[in-house]
Amino acid sequence: MRICFWGKIDDALAGRTGGGGELQIATIAKVISGLGHEIVVVDLDVKVEYITDDGIRVCPVKDYNKGIRILRTWTHRFPGLYSTFKRIKADIYYCRIRDSRHIIMYLAARKVKAKFILALASDLDILSIRDRWRHFYSSSIKDLWGIFNGITSELDYPFLLKNADLVMVQHEGQKEILRKKGIDSVVFHNFISTDKIGSLERNPDTDFVYVGSLDKRKGFAEFFELVKKTPRHTYKVIGRIRDKTANVLFEKLKSYPNVKLMGQLSHEATLREICNSRALVSTSPMEGFPNVFIEAWACGIPVLSLHVDPGNAIANEGLGVAAGGNMIRLIEAMDNLENSESFANKSKRYIQMTHELNPLRIAELNTIFTSVKDKQ
Repeated sequence: MRICFWGKIDDALAGRTGGGGELQIATIAKVISGLGHEIVVVDLDVKVEYITDDGIRVCPVKDYNKGIRILRTWTHRFPGLYSTFKRIKADIYYCRIRDSRHIIMYLAARKVKAKFILALASDLDILSIRDRWRHFYSSSIKDLWGIFNGITSELDYPFLLKNADLVMVQHEGQKEILRKKGIDSVVFHNFISTDKIGSLERNPDTDFVYVGSLDKRKGFAEFFELVKKTPRHTYKVIGRIRDKTANVLFEKLKSYPNVKLMGQLSHEATLREICNSRALVSTSPMEGFPNVFIEAWACGIPVLSLHVDPGNAIANEGLGVAAGGNMIRLIEAMDNLENSESFANKSKRYIQMTHELNPLRIAELNTIFTSVKDKQ
């Protein structure tokens, strides 16, 4: 079976870095490749086709950045994507992370009579346009591509949800939202391999670690306010600056003696820093099921989240504190934090039961893909 994935996952495939969505795409691609299926990845950042050590073929899109800037979306980019997807002639096309270009993959899949899987990356993908404006579009108001991508995705994403051969979601909450919209979906929890984490020693040198993009979408301004209000705690900040406001706040944080700014690290280095913190702190207003939460629990440390509780896992499993948007409650949880061996055992057991990359979950993923291919 030939499966085509797409996205900017070149770095994630190589283990250098990548966002949560990119890491999950890369992990799924590697797992499916290991089962003997042929995997092709279309990556817009790649210039020359190559094959990874896992046997995954990574393809560029020819002339993607050529043409007149205001016109090239129509003259080069969309036609180039379509011809690339069509030329691959996959049995299944898989996409994740809301993007207006997914419709191009869908049309190519239908042209070659292949199946199409749409995977949710965030709760924001299926909430109201008001929520997306507040958390996403308003930060892209000066970005022409952001505006175009937003408008077109509002038109094509509902169509893709209703016409995909399979919709994959990350937790039961997402499944319930789609059920109310009359859309069937399959829950598949994000993968994590604990092999590297298991070999890391826990030597906490910092109270709290922030991991993620430094921008409005991840609530970086609220994180800055949190740091201002808690000079008694120490912090590590890992991630890339994504907007001008975040850059201003980042420069201000340089003068804070209790904050260590680490920039963007490799995935392995990030895991090491998470393990050497007492807890992960998150101020992101909207997520799906964050990889970094899973990684923190695999390290045996709690997650203290201002807004997000994916699938109510924090509350139901006792994996930290979800403050429900209440900054005072979050700070109280930070002040009263106690790390214990019993918590570490509990969080690691949760990971083993729900997110561990093991033979049963690999077989489950294989069944999902093969059943989609055979679907009439």
